[in-house]
Formats: sequence, C-alpha cells, structure tokens
Amino acid sequence: MDSLPHLFSSNRQWATDMEVRQPGFFKKLSSQQSPEYLWIGCSDSRVPANEIVDLMPGELFVHRNVANLVVHTDLNCLSVVQYAVDVLKAKHIIICGHYGCGGVQAALSGAKLGLIDNWLQHVQDVYEKHREEVDAFETESDRVRRLCELNVQEQVRNLARTSVIQSAWTRGQDLSIHAWIYGLKDGLLTALQDSINLANTPA
Repeated sequence: MDSLPHLFSSNRQWATDMEVRQPGFFKKLSSQQSPEYLWIGCSDSRVPANEIVDLMPGELFVHRNVANLVVHTDLNCLSVVQYAVDVLKAKHIIICGHYGCGGVQAALSGAKLGLIDNWLQHVQDVYEKHREEVDAFETESDRVRRLCELNVQEQVRNLARTSVIQSAWTRGQDLSIHAWIYGLKDGLLTALQDSINLANTPA
C-alpha cells in the first residue's frame, strides 16, 4: 500500500496537467536530456532551482548540498560537474546561494549541530578568510547576509580550480561559471560578480 498518498495524488495531477499543456512532453523528455545549465545550489527546500528560473524538467541539471559548497574532496559534486561538462556539454554552471541560509548562519555563530559541523567547517574557512570584512557589519543579519555572498564567490573560485573545469577550458570548451544569490523575501536572483570563463579566470 502506498505511503504518503497525498503526494502520489499530487504527482498524478501534475503529470496529467503537464500532458495537457504539452502533449507528448514525457515521451520527449524520456528520450534525452541536453541541458545547457548546471545548477549547484543549497538543499534548502525554499529554493527550488527549476521554478525560480522558470525552466522545465530537462532544462536544468541540478546538484544541491547544504550551503551550496564545492569541496575538492566531494566526489559526489565533482562527478555531477564532470557529467554535466564532459557528457552533457553544459555551457553554464550557476552556483546559487541564498540569503538567510541556515548553514551559513550556523557556521558564523559556531553552533554545534553534530556531523554537519564537519561540512560547515568549509563555510567557517570562508569566514576566517574574510573575518575583518564580515565583522565590520553591525548586525548579525547583515553579517550573515554578507557571508552568504562571500561563500558563493569562494565556491565559484573553488569550482574554477577543479581539474574538470581546467581541462574543459584547456580544450577550449565554451563554459562559464556564474555566482548568484537568491532572496527568500522577494524571490529575486542577483548576480554577485561577472561570470568566469576561459578568458576571465580567477587569480
């Protein structure tokens, strides 16, 4: 017997509605995927990647983890990146953080949450690197806000230095990395810096 019947019911209604709006949608979708975009975002349930950029299933390849980190020892993330770059030939990688990120807030406050503390050490490293700038803000909310932005920018630099990205640029592949942040209070995306590509690699 199915558990969570309301979710199965919602799924059936969604599938029916999709087929009405776009007849043959699932047949076409099941045959291939060729997204131009890879989204690396936070696991936060309030940041649904496809929806906030209004893209359909099949148009956005997605990897999510707590605090949208790119860690050089994270084989899960790196495998997703390699598949997107080498197999799907994605042209854009978007690292998207969001204001009010609980992971960033926990890292900044030094809260002890258990196993996840090891993961959030990477965000604490970002804080230590930019401590003077972050601490200059008067309120905790402003400090968290700025650290959310800095964390995204640091992850873009981390990604640009990976062997996958370096190899792609060495062979001249058309590939750009973007640093974005999402506002939970207004639903809007903001670019934090110019995109990074073969002609504009970070120092």
